[in-house]
Amino acid sequence: MATRGRKPTPTAIKELEGNPGKRPLNQNEPKPKKMAPSCPKWLDKEAKKEWRRLAAKMEQMGVLSEVDMAAFAGYCQCYARWKENEEFISKNGSLVRTPSGYWQQVPQVSIAQQYMKQMERFAEQFGLTPASRSRLIADDGNGGVKDEMDALLGDGDE
Repeated sequence: MATRGRKPTPTAIKELEGNPGKRPLNQNEPKPKKMAPSCPKWLDKEAKKEWRRLAAKMEQMGVLSEVDMAAFAGYCQCYARWKENEEFISKNGSLVRTPSGYWQQVPQVSIAQQYMKQMERFAEQFGLTPASRSRLIADDGNGGVKDEMDALLGDGDE
């Protein structure tokens, strides 16, 4: 069954954004523990490096939970494959001359572009792009959110 319309934004992201649409949030949505899952052993070496680089930071941001292993592994694996293709292009160039003398783009260019698109989709889900992150409101460390505009207007808990 195909769904229509825009993909819903996860409630955790809506909360970090301050619920900009002011629509009621799903209070019955499952809330897995915000804890980084273990890195899968089957990931490529470079994907494991990316996992180690980001997992703790994402856990601190509150956007990575113990049930997000597959999605985060997908992001990390896309990153590793994108990097592999970009390194090939850097080393060998993006064009080759065919036997008939015409210039042709190497397949790694389109492969890298495909992995970049997939990576961006995963990254947006986790708030890892500047645009998606700019909509988030950070936790102040005391269980509350730090909203500078609320503080300025006197609507904070001061």
